[in-house]
Amino acid sequence: MLLETADGIAIVGEAGDRDSTFEAVRREQPDIVLLDLDLGSSNGLDFVPELLKVEYPPRIIILTGVRDSEVHKKAIQLGAMGLVLKNDVTGDLIEAIRRVHSGNVWFNPSLLWQMVPKVGKDRVPEQPNPEDVRIASLTKRELEVIALVTKGLKNQQIAETLFISEATVRHHLTSIFSKLGKSDRFELVVYAYQQGLAKPQPLS
Repeated sequence: MLLETADGIAIVGEAGDRDSTFEAVRREQPDIVLLDLDLGSSNGLDFVPELLKVEYPPRIIILTGVRDSEVHKKAIQLGAMGLVLKNDVTGDLIEAIRRVHSGNVWFNPSLLWQMVPKVGKDRVPEQPNPEDVRIASLTKRELEVIALVTKGLKNQQIAETLFISEATVRHHLTSIFSKLGKSDRFELVVYAYQQGLAKPQPLS
């Protein structure tokens, strides 16, 4: 009912299990899939990698009532571009759909900051250098790669956007992870928001 009243949004299908979900995605080729993590006997997270492998993969927004940051982290790592808590649906869902459709990632800012303390919680700092020194060590190209990672782009998409090879993208990411002391894309995205290298757009 909420989406049917929103301008510029059309519901092209609904599904309640794995088989009907993939049938609808292949038939309708939707831009966005809202994926509920609670699908009875199935875990919605298991669908994410498979959905991204169809011929015309949709952008995925996770819908969940679970506040477990480890679940949220796994959703991002698997390729979801947005995550909306069910009790925030009225205020956030339409905004999330529009942001993700435009190519950005979307997470409620308060949800994002809740995850920040857990990132690197058990990691030993490599050295006590200020973060501005780490950031200053990044090249212009590496900053461009970080910006595209925060928008949810994969290596191939980054390569096409910057007119470089995927091998070069991997090289840049290896360098970025080393310079910033991060181990994966999730930590990099959170760090970028935390340090102002990327800023969530304010809700309109």
